[in-house]
Amino acid sequence: MSFEARLAAVLPPGALLTSEEAKRPYECDALSAYHELPRVVVVPETRAQVEQVVKLCREFDVPVVTRGAGTGLSGGALPLAQGCLLSLARFNRILAVDVDNRTATVEPGVRNLAISEAVAPHGLYYAPDPSSQIACTIGGNVAENSGGVHCLKYGLTVHNVLEVEVLTIDGEWLTLGGRGLDAPGLDLLALMHGSEGLLGIVMQVTVKLLPKPELARVVLAAFDSVEAAGAAVAAIIAAGIVPGGLEMMDKLAIEVAEAYCHAGYPLDAAAILLCEVDGNAVDVDAQLEQVGAVLREAGARDLRVSRDEAERLRFWLGRKSAFPAIGRIAPDYFCMDGTIPRRHLAPVLERIAALSREFNLPVANVFHAGDGNLHPLIAFDANDDDSLRRAALLGGRILAACVEVGGTVTGEHGVGVEKLNEMCLQFTDAELDTFLALKAAFDPKGLLNPGKAVPTLHRCAEFGAMHVKGGKLPHPELERF
Repeated sequence: MSFEARLAAVLPPGALLTSEEAKRPYECDALSAYHELPRVVVVPETRAQVEQVVKLCREFDVPVVTRGAGTGLSGGALPLAQGCLLSLARFNRILAVDVDNRTATVEPGVRNLAISEAVAPHGLYYAPDPSSQIACTIGGNVAENSGGVHCLKYGLTVHNVLEVEVLTIDGEWLTLGGRGLDAPGLDLLALMHGSEGLLGIVMQVTVKLLPKPELARVVLAAFDSVEAAGAAVAAIIAAGIVPGGLEMMDKLAIEVAEAYCHAGYPLDAAAILLCEVDGNAVDVDAQLEQVGAVLREAGARDLRVSRDEAERLRFWLGRKSAFPAIGRIAPDYFCMDGTIPRRHLAPVLERIAALSREFNLPVANVFHAGDGNLHPLIAFDANDDDSLRRAALLGGRILAACVEVGGTVTGEHGVGVEKLNEMCLQFTDAELDTFLALKAAFDPKGLLNPGKAVPTLHRCAEFGAMHVKGGKLPHPELERF
């Protein structure tokens, strides 16, 4: 029997998709510039069915790409033409909420925001809040180690997960971490976060829940220059203030977001900072006074404090709408994800502006200013080959600039296929060898999401030659499959 016939025998009706029309919605994630139809798409409903799918993929030597909601921005869920696309969308149940211990145990297809919605009656919430939280799933959050606008104070996904259950390519079930304060053995829980589907299939997650703050208010500060706003970020942190969120947007980001959702942003500002403080009413009032003084000293020409919860949410809506709002000026965008030391914010933003002019492509800057995680949005047209080529080169140059000042190529979106070249700039051959050895320990046959996240040394050698010439390698061909 063929691979497809064997799959049909173990899956319920409608769970195996083989027609081009049925597979088309799965051809890419949110990085739509790269797309590929998989050999098959499977949408299992039970753990036993997932086990059978993995067993057959292993038996037939078929690579597996696991997919959540498809909101990833680096091509991590890009299918392979000869591969199996494994959708976990039907694993969408909140299995247990432990109010006393402030935890929730969920399946990987549960939406990020759905966790906070489910526990809100208990005065609790789940802290990591990516901009796509209305759609992105907790399994994908673990795979990419997602952050969000409140990650400065409350941490990334890895800081808010206690335990995960993982199915390996060999069919073994692993429980990583634990529900106590610590777990014995190597910290494989942290290892699984940000592993982009290369090491195992996340099937269950236990997350920490936090008490909802008594009060939260946002200060919106307008600046006449991006440099002044960047310096204000450093001043806030230097003053010992740890805001609940600290985000920055430049003029183009302000304009598109305001037109998109009418958040109340000042259109005459060169940049704005959104600084949220939370806690009890007395602490919030004291922090607002301290933040206001620092911002005015740093050159803020206009300060607004959210008057009520509705206005606070509206300020954040503009920030979280920046990605879709870029569609007002171009049909496509690349969202870069480099992270830099905060002291280099101003010069790196100047460099990005110069690169935008050099490649003649608009770049809107919106990012987690507090931890230096940049999200330059490069607007382009993927239907125009030259525009796509320039956008890819510009993105690579931005990430190279981040590495040059001691930063990294990704803070929370992952490497996927988008940043494979720049991984060659970030890491030495010996470091990449270690990554590949770790991958082989979990996945000896290389069937889990091959060709993603960790480049081969051969590819890095090719990239080195291209980099000298100012070029960029195309999407990897994944020749084995």
